[in-house]
Amino acid sequence: MHLKHLTLAVCVAMGCAQMAYAQTSAAPATQKAAEVTKTVAQLNFSESPFGKLPTGEATTLYTFTNANGVVVKVTNYGGIITAINTPDKNGKMGDIVLGFDNVTGYLENKSYFGALIGRYGNRIDKGQFSIDGKKYQLDINDGKNHLHGGAKGFWSVLWDAKPFKSETSVGVTLTHTSPDGEGGYPGNLKVSVVYELTNSNELTVRYNATTDKPTHLNMTHHPYFNLAGKGSILDQELYINASRYTPVDSGLIPTGEIAEVAGTPFDFTTSHAIGKMIGQKNDQLKNGGGYDHNYVLNKKSDNEWGLDARFSDPVSGRVLEVYSDEPGIQFYSGNFLTGKVVGKGVTFENRGAICLEPQHYPDTPNKPNFPTTLVKPGTEYNSKIGFKFLVNK
Repeated sequence: MHLKHLTLAVCVAMGCAQMAYAQTSAAPATQKAAEVTKTVAQLNFSESPFGKLPTGEATTLYTFTNANGVVVKVTNYGGIITAINTPDKNGKMGDIVLGFDNVTGYLENKSYFGALIGRYGNRIDKGQFSIDGKKYQLDINDGKNHLHGGAKGFWSVLWDAKPFKSETSVGVTLTHTSPDGEGGYPGNLKVSVVYELTNSNELTVRYNATTDKPTHLNMTHHPYFNLAGKGSILDQELYINASRYTPVDSGLIPTGEIAEVAGTPFDFTTSHAIGKMIGQKNDQLKNGGGYDHNYVLNKKSDNEWGLDARFSDPVSGRVLEVYSDEPGIQFYSGNFLTGKVVGKGVTFENRGAICLEPQHYPDTPNKPNFPTTLVKPGTEYNSKIGFKFLVNK
């Protein structure tokens, strides 16, 4: 396996001011010290109760704020990103991810809102795969298939958490050991995930794991983004750096084909409104109920870092750029949102958010022509994803 780095990085790009140098030799040092003190003072984190699980265990919400006023909130339950507040073209801050005000909302609505996904992001056909001739049966939790790690995926774990703060960043490290056999997966898997917010408005989420048995691993993150904060995303625009995608059957399992997007509703190689072609008659759109497909990114290698997608809202001016060192990205257009759920005062209407999930391809363990997800003892799994938030004024 070509082991890669999977980091989820969220960057909200704003300019960083440079210090002017004074005339005397002593002044620059004094000025620099003052600047560092100011920076540290403006990088803050706080902890607050987020509610209790049915087991009685308490959950915690970590709130991170940088010098530019960007706010990211993460809970140790499921590694969920519950909120991201960024500016629009007028400087007004707004929350751009769907979520809930306490853990109860996530317990009652298991659609992976903002969640850390593992062991395996996306679907595995019939929840089965074989390693070295031994067959493994995973949880079945999506029709006849396995989805997002099963009933005890990382999205449902109460992680150990250790917040930190330095001169340049603030964040939290989550750790967890998934025992051998959990969800049907082989191997004791030791996982750490680091969320880190900087004053350059960059949020990185770095994944690391080791195993004591050969196993499949494909971690990602599942924020539901709406750059307007609420309403339909059909008029918001999307570019995907992919000239190919993996068609699926009616159960959303890849057929094994890698098809060209040219001449189909799946062509986002030039930016256009998400709703432009979503209503066309097309078997793949029918299978997904809209877009719910893996795109094969235009990269030279399976672990090349680069731009995956650009999501923009012409009204608010907010722009989200997605980066990763993954070979694929799942684009989901909120097809299963029904308008029956409300969180943080926002109705989750049909196609009221999108997910852009860098990852290896769905059902890779059963598709030898797809980039491998096999991890072996004695090696480390490291991964990296990035989201950059900009503003068009």
